[in-house]
Amino acid sequence: MDKNNNGANLGFEKKLWAADKMRSNMDAAEYKHVVLGLIFLKYISDSFEEAYTEVKSDPEGDPEDIYEYKARNVFLVPPESRWNYLQKNAKQPKTLNMVKIP
Repeated sequence: MDKNNNGANLGFEKKLWAADKMRSNMDAAEYKHVVLGLIFLKYISDSFEEAYTEVKSDPEGDPEDIYEYKARNVFLVPPESRWNYLQKNAKQPKTLNMVKIP
């Protein structure tokens, strides 16, 4: 058995280290607002992607109609605010300033 591995390695340690590194010198009380916002954005983006797939597969559905998503209690997330887009552009200096939720 590896002496550095105590059996408690669940695989998220690197992500936590990255989150701590991203926090840098920011106070944890302030950082929670950033993290909670990102968690919320991830949640609504995932919910939207699921609803988008449903609407797109429906022959009578219109994936650009906001009421399709309101009927499913899901936010309509613009393409430049979706998690995949943000993940691809995370290294850009103004990525988080571009997030728009109607």
